[in-house]
Amino acid sequence: MVIPVIVGVTFIIFAIMNLAPGDPADFILGDGAPVEAREALREQLGLNDPFLVRYGNFIFNAFRGDLGVTYAAQRSVSEEIFTRFPNTLQLAVMGLIIAVFFGVSLGIVSAVKQYSVIDNGATVFGILFVSLPNFWLGMMLVILFAVNLGWLPPSGFDRPSQWVLPAITLGTGQMALIMRMSRSSMLEVIRQDYIRTARAKGQKESIVILRHALRNALIPVTTYVGLLFGWLLGGAILTETIFSINGVGRLMVQAMRARDIPIVLGGVTILSVVFTLVNLLVDILYAYLDPRIKAQYK
Repeated sequence: MVIPVIVGVTFIIFAIMNLAPGDPADFILGDGAPVEAREALREQLGLNDPFLVRYGNFIFNAFRGDLGVTYAAQRSVSEEIFTRFPNTLQLAVMGLIIAVFFGVSLGIVSAVKQYSVIDNGATVFGILFVSLPNFWLGMMLVILFAVNLGWLPPSGFDRPSQWVLPAITLGTGQMALIMRMSRSSMLEVIRQDYIRTARAKGQKESIVILRHALRNALIPVTTYVGLLFGWLLGGAILTETIFSINGVGRLMVQAMRARDIPIVLGGVTILSVVFTLVNLLVDILYAYLDPRIKAQYK
């Protein structure tokens, strides 16, 4: 399903960019350029070809690893994207680690200590951070920790100290959602008969929770994590802009403003491929978490 997903996504983006007002030739040459020069540039870039011809050429070249060249600088789109993609991927992974680690941990504690002070505090914490837009949270973190306290740098992504604020900004809101999901799933699992049987056999409570209950409780969370990773890749656009991170999201925003269609299409294609592969890994991970799923294929 990777191929139809990529084709469908790129076709939609290609159509939207084609319908957007403005001419890439005007952005490159300027409004005062002669008509002859503008028409010559349009012919050179293939902008005079029919829509389906231009899209077909893009798909054919993309499957050969050639995403074209940028309109403005005439540089390789693949080179432009892959020099920035590690920053976007690293930011998304760090945000995912924060969201999953703290979200699952708080969810387990809340389920085990249901209706306790810890559970109520985690619920308030979850509602609070789900309600906060990440761009607002990022600016508040910059004002507090970078401007007022001076503990962390306000921008950049080269040193470990510059990773902290962007990762917290990106992962905190999703951490709260994972916490609530983990709590609900764990509450359902710990009421099952096999959990009571494990306790009746004299197993320690920590073994019952971590070995018997957690693996089954993680299945719906794992499904959400696969979708969350794609959201983090896209949601990194705002975070990259706030913290001046040289990533794919920021590059695509700049390309949209300049109508540099090859960069937008190339960025969407790469993000779609990564997102699809991550969800494939999530499907495979189900078999590890639940032996019943693995047994269906034996």
